[in-house]
Amino acid sequence: MNKTMPTEISLEALIAGDRAEFARLVDVYSSPIYRLGLRMLGAPQDAEDVLQNTFINALTHIQNFEGRSSLATWLYRIAANEALMMIRKKKPEVNLDDVEGGDEDEDLKPTQFVDWSALPEDELLSGEGKKFLDEAIRTLPESLRIVFLLRDVEGLSIKETADALNLTETNVKTRLLRARMVLREGLSTYYGERLPVRSER
Repeated sequence: MNKTMPTEISLEALIAGDRAEFARLVDVYSSPIYRLGLRMLGAPQDAEDVLQNTFINALTHIQNFEGRSSLATWLYRIAANEALMMIRKKKPEVNLDDVEGGDEDEDLKPTQFVDWSALPEDELLSGEGKKFLDEAIRTLPESLRIVFLLRDVEGLSIKETADALNLTETNVKTRLLRARMVLREGLSTYYGERLPVRSER
């Protein structure tokens, strides 16, 4: 995804209340914001709510946007907050600040690694493969999932992800490492079962 603000969108026009410019903003960012909401919450209606609330908040607070981050990062920050607030309402027992890094990282070293290059490309990109990946992402703890989605799925930089989630860059890197390791192990199991059996020599 191109993380820079499209040149056809004018921040000055947005601040001035240009509704046509805001409509263009919605057109450009609706898909990634909806996708983020869907992968965080798993339900299309919840993703629609995140999408709607994100742009309502953006329209309401655009006058206060100071430009210290990109417009895209600002929108992702609003969307992430909306998604996390919905999670807190539905799962009040979830601690979204539970991953701070430390010695427990040792517990997440994958127990197996598979050389996926042995698989045909159409196997890796199959509908079933993509479905399994989405399911694996949904099993991540929320505090890891949001970091993984912003950084590895939506393509934000470490700094942009940190800005969007109000985390330190070190914290983002720690959470991202943990998310990748958990996914790598799960996907290794999935694809390991699909690797061709090699005869022993």
